[in-house]
Amino acid sequence: MRTVLVAASPASAAEKPIRVMVVDDAIVARGLMTRWIDAEADMKVTASLRNGREAVDQMERNDPDVVVLDVDMPELDGIAALPLLIKKKRDVVVIMASTLTRRSAETSLRALSLGAADYVAKPQAGSEAATTVAFRRELVEKIRNLGSRARARPLRRGTPAQTTRRPPRPSSCAVPAREAPAFVFRRFAVVSPRVLLIGASTGGPQALTELMGQLGAVMDRIPVLITQHMPPTFTTVLAEHLARVSGRSGREAEHGERVVAGRFYVAPGGHHMRVVRGDGGPRIALGNDAPINFCKPAVDPLLSSAAQVWGAGSLALVLTGMGCDGTAGAGAVVAAGGSVIAQDEATSVVWGMPRSVAHAGLCSAMLPLGEIAAKIDRLVAGDSR
Repeated sequence: MRTVLVAASPASAAEKPIRVMVVDDAIVARGLMTRWIDAEADMKVTASLRNGREAVDQMERNDPDVVVLDVDMPELDGIAALPLLIKKKRDVVVIMASTLTRRSAETSLRALSLGAADYVAKPQAGSEAATTVAFRRELVEKIRNLGSRARARPLRRGTPAQTTRRPPRPSSCAVPAREAPAFVFRRFAVVSPRVLLIGASTGGPQALTELMGQLGAVMDRIPVLITQHMPPTFTTVLAEHLARVSGRSGREAEHGERVVAGRFYVAPGGHHMRVVRGDGGPRIALGNDAPINFCKPAVDPLLSSAAQVWGAGSLALVLTGMGCDGTAGAGAVVAAGGSVIAQDEATSVVWGMPRSVAHAGLCSAMLPLGEIAAKIDRLVAGDSR
């Protein structure tokens, strides 16, 4: 029997421009971001400031929907300013901006646990033009997705398990809201999962932190492979963090290493992670090929390659994120006889990737984040109901 869920259509109303405050002590970076944001018809920079102290002092006067907040600044840095900004306006969206250093990566991930919605990694001085273009695109998309509904309803902050976040405007690759699609759910595969494949983007680090802390014995029985849209260094820090919260062995994946039960593998930033058959079992294959869905690493290569290796034993999980990366890969998993779970709208920071997979008719379930681990545990134990 197939289960049908009809998605509600959010109210469509003309929105005022998203009000953005840019806070960065580097005048060049601040100027570039300000010009890029003001060039978008649906955005407006209300203030361009040099440090966290100025941001806190001018918060009420400028009343931003979104704050782009540099991590390293004099007087008051981003991590110190963050809780003060949220105290001034509880539903403000804060996007941390940081360099590709280990210290900045650790600070940015810590900021997510303190209430920041997301982060962007600033390109280093002298970076190629393509890198700057990619940064501009990421910055604008995150402001648009995270800020478009900033005034629609309050943002409740807390630990991931306590948080319900507002859905942003659907991404361009998702079905238009006016169609109010019916989601048709497939039966789960009768074969117990032999691997868990996870794809995530915006909001993913917070979701992964909660999920990996709950998977427990599942990780002792099957390998877990994770693609999180993140740059180099950030993925290294994320893998170390997930090892601590899960109490299990895991790290950034290395080319050619065996994939075994009891370990998790995180796709390194700047490389696509695939799985191939090899001597002694499946092995990791890292690729430096072009971005897919504007991402590197991308979720699609992981899911598609794993489907060829594990077939019906593949279980894919698509978590919160912008865009539709993971949909093609989920299609490959289903075609091979495997199963797909999507995170639901209410617990997603951005309901783009999960919605795209669900709209394509590829899911066997759409669940709140807090219920996913228990479902996976039952599936691995042989209960496919």
